[in-house]
Amino acid sequence: MAFIGESGSGKSTLLELLALLLRPDHCEQFSFQPQDSGPVHDLAAEWQLNHTEAFTGWRGRHIGYIMQTGGLLPYLTVQENIELPLRLLQLPLADTAIQWASKLAISAQLGKLPAMLSVGQRQRAEVARALAHRPAILIADEPTSAVDPINAERMVELLCELTDEFNVTLLLATHAQRLAQQFDFTMIEHQISATGEQSHQVTIDTGTSL
Repeated sequence: MAFIGESGSGKSTLLELLALLLRPDHCEQFSFQPQDSGPVHDLAAEWQLNHTEAFTGWRGRHIGYIMQTGGLLPYLTVQENIELPLRLLQLPLADTAIQWASKLAISAQLGKLPAMLSVGQRQRAEVARALAHRPAILIADEPTSAVDPINAERMVELLCELTDEFNVTLLLATHAQRLAQQFDFTMIEHQISATGEQSHQVTIDTGTSL
């Protein structure tokens, strides 16, 4: 699913709400079911009761996030960045970073710091880190904003291929409506009203995850 809109229309805010990073001012209904046969969590009720401690666990285990401004830690190598969510969740590292680096064609960059990478290589490392723990949902906030049109198309194609392969729900914010149409995203357009208010009223049902 792609959220389309101009800068300032609220795409990033909506993604942060869906990623359980922000608390909505008002919420009538918001449920979360990480697995098809697992329990359904009533997030609206949890917010109302101020039971926010559980959100950190759900977010860390079931959501992968690709930030608009880049989220690699500059003092960790590419391999250490990819392994970070596994360490935080106390999951076995095995050769997960090596496998993802091979899949994303950045094997030669594993021992480097992010500053030594090209923009495209950093993006691929961010994708690897976001998917390393096999989340149910991948949220990508304008992941193509810093690259040229050719690489932007390649990035969206890569995200679609990986999320299809691992059965992950992909939520994407982008200016590039053409790309969203090209890759058959369900599109929701964000607009700013004449009074300057942002519209965030939206219903999302992926059938399994959110």
